[in-house]
This record gives sequence, structure tokens and C-alpha cells, in this order.
Amino acid sequence: MREISLHIMDIIENSINANATLIELEIKENINDNLLIVKIKDNGKGIPQHMLENITDPFVTSRTTRRVGLGLSLFEATCKACNGFLKVSSEVDKGTEVIAVMQHDHIDRPPIGRIEETIVSCLLNPNIDVVYTHITNYKSFSIDTREVKKILGFNDLNHPEVLMWMKEYIKDNLKEIGGGA
Repeated sequence: MREISLHIMDIIENSINANATLIELEIKENINDNLLIVKIKDNGKGIPQHMLENITDPFVTSRTTRRVGLGLSLFEATCKACNGFLKVSSEVDKGTEVIAVMQHDHIDRPPIGRIEETIVSCLLNPNIDVVYTHITNYKSFSIDTREVKKILGFNDLNHPEVLMWMKEYIKDNLKEIGGGA
């Protein structure tokens, strides 16, 4: 995939399909240690141990509509191409965590991309809450949709004005902390 945000979106779609109601996304850009770390954690139904052992095999999928699942295998290939790795841990009825690590300045590392659009697209589903944290060497930014809902006084953020505000808010904060390159 051309952008890391597309890999993230694929994993978030898996989380939604696993009945997650909370998705935590953390992106750490550590220039000093030359690392990019992406963590995606959900509270979905989890993955059984027997499936977890081969989870990055493209022919291992829980989907019934098709017999191929490329998301994790493609993300793992991207990590490995950038001197990194992908780790998936899960517990049935508790959730799943995906950790992707790669060399930040590697020539083959895709850009993070339009992460604000990835976050906003999650909000189209009113049953999903997202905690997004982006950390650079010197600054960080975080937004929790549960807090936004509390401030606005309603649970459905799927209003055009709210989605546009969220998108701009994330973009502006990423610029301020120097993240998202």
C-alpha cells in the first residue's frame, strides 16, 4: 500500500468486523532512534490461538466472503522491507493488538498519509470510539472521541460539520507537533 494510513484503515476494519467498540491508535515517530512504531489495539472478540500462529499468512482469514486476507501480510511485508517487524497479540473476548515497527528514514517506508481521513472514516460508525495519539520526539497530540462526544453532548459524531472539524483538528495538530510525514 502506498500509505501507512491505508494499512491502519485495513486493521481498523478488521477491528470493526470483530465487534470492537474502542480502537486505540498510537503512532510514535522517534527520529532520535530512527523508529516508526504503529500500535492498534481494540476490544473486539479477539483471535483464537490456533489462527494467531499463522495470522500473517494471506490464506488465513476468518472472513466467509472470501478465502484470502492480505491486510496483515502486506503490512508485515512493508515492515520487513523497512528493517522492522509486525507483531500481533490477541486474547479471545478481550481484543487484539497489532504493533508495526519500521526504520523511520528507510527509503522504502511509505509516508504515513492522510491519517486524519482514516480516523474520520471510523467515525461513520456511531458504535466506534477512537483514541488517537501521535508522538514525536518532543511533542504529542491525542484525541479521544469519548471526550468529544461528552463535550458536544451527543453520541453520534457522524455529522458533516463534526467530521470536518475533526479532520481539520487532527491535521492542524499533526502540523504543530511535526508528525505525519
